Amino acid sequence: MIKDKISTGNCGEYFVAAELERHGFTAAVPMSNTRDYDILAISREDPNKQYAIQVKTNTGSKTSWILKDKNEKISNSNVFYVFVNLNDGGYPDYYVVPSKIVVDYISENHQIWLNTPGKKGQKHNNSSIRTFRLEKDSEYRNAWESL
Repeated sequence: MIKDKISTGNCGEYFVAAELERHGFTAAVPMSNTRDYDILAISREDPNKQYAIQVKTNTGSKTSWILKDKNEKISNSNVFYVFVNLNDGGYPDYYVVPSKIVVDYISENHQIWLNTPGKKGQKHNNSSIRTFRLEKDSEYRNAWESL
């Protein structure tokens, strides 16, 4: 099982790139870290269909991923998130989600968290951490056709 964040992220990105290739896209993984995307996907059928893909990966099978407040600003019809579960070394699960869905979810849920008292009744302090959650059988699971 992978123990460090960099290897986990790299695994997720390359698994997603392979799946994009299997689904009719040319996947370009930049050699250096880019600000808002991990993969550029270009349709082999229609080169005008191009997507910036942000990949978020966890090693287990839980369907929640940690994001940052900067992800609240990444919303465009050509930007998608692919959330990956590496399933402790088993076959990965993929969740293909439009960026607007992610932005709306993390913004709304962060506001709910801020407005909900903590365990001892205290007010939560603002944080840059955001969490995105899905059900295991979500409509976004393996939704490659949405690209």
